[in-house]
Parts: sequence; structure tokens; C-alpha cells
Amino acid sequence: MPITPMQEEKELIIALKLGSQTAFTALYHLYSGRLLGKLIRFTKSETEAVEILQNTFIKVWNHRESIDPERSFRSYLFRISENLVYDFYRKAARERNMRKSLSQLHSGNYEGLEEELFKKENEAAIQDIVNRLSPQRRHVFKLVKFEDKTYHEVAELLNISPATISDHIVKATKFIRKHLAMHLYILVFLFLHD
Repeated sequence: MPITPMQEEKELIIALKLGSQTAFTALYHLYSGRLLGKLIRFTKSETEAVEILQNTFIKVWNHRESIDPERSFRSYLFRISENLVYDFYRKAARERNMRKSLSQLHSGNYEGLEEELFKKENEAAIQDIVNRLSPQRRHVFKLVKFEDKTYHEVAELLNISPATISDHIVKATKFIRKHLAMHLYILVFLFLHD
């Protein structure tokens, strides 16, 4: 009785689990063509698709011992590649956001940048920078920027003049922008050299 393709695949997977490079190569040749076609359609880039294909099979090799020969290898393979495609799009979105933030920084559009950073993942970096302000300046800045109090409300609350409040906000904002710019440059450097 001849061996069916399913039986042959199962034997290849069992051999792969034991570390057979020949079985790995056979599975690669069996699935890489179809998978590459799907990846090109998903990513719209042959270069990215080839990279995702290679990373998919690297993951297969690295996790070969956990592969279940009773389950569909094709589904397993496509699930890995699908997750890598999601990662690709998440990385592309982060890169677009970073470019947008840098563009705003270079064009002097600090208001849009501040709003975006206060709302998103750089909140921790901003909080760290705010914590470096002197105690009085930090308190004034938090009341105005985080608690949406007016200069007059803060002046009454702290028993100081609105002009002093304004001075604290101007100096705090200048300090934060300077340190935030350095933070963004470091992030971009790390991101581009990843």
C-alpha cells in the first residue's frame, strides 16, 4: 500500500522533531512556495515577504520539538506566518508614528506632539522628565497641564501671582521639550539600528 501525502508529512514532522535537517528542508520545499505567495499578497512587498518566510521557518526549527504530528502542519505554519505579518504591520505603524512625531518636532508643532505623547506610550518618559523639575515647578505644571486648572486657579490655590505661574509653565515646558527631543532621538536611533 503506497504512502499517502499525509503519512509522508507526518513522518517528516516526526523526523523534524528529532532534529532532521533533511526533513526540515523537505517541509520547506513543500510549503515555502505557497506560503511566499500569500505573504506577498499580505505585505505587498516581496522583500518583506521573503524575510517573513525565512523567520517563519526559523521559528519552526527553533520550536520543532513542540510540533504535534497529529495536527495540521500547514495550519501551524500559516499561523506562525500570520503572527509575523501582524508584527510587520505593528512595526510599520510604530515607524509611521515615530516619523510623524519627529516631523512635528522638527516643524515646531509641539502642541500636537505633546498631546500625542501625553495620550500614548511615551507617557512614562514624560512623567520621568516632569519628575526632574523642581518640586514647586512640578506642582504648578501638574496642576495646569494634568488637572486642567487655569493660571488664576493655581495662583489662588498656591497663593502666588499668575505671572509666577506663567513663568513656571514656560520654563517647565522648555525643559520638557528639550529632554523629550533627546528622548525621541534616542528612540529613533535605537529603532533604526535594531
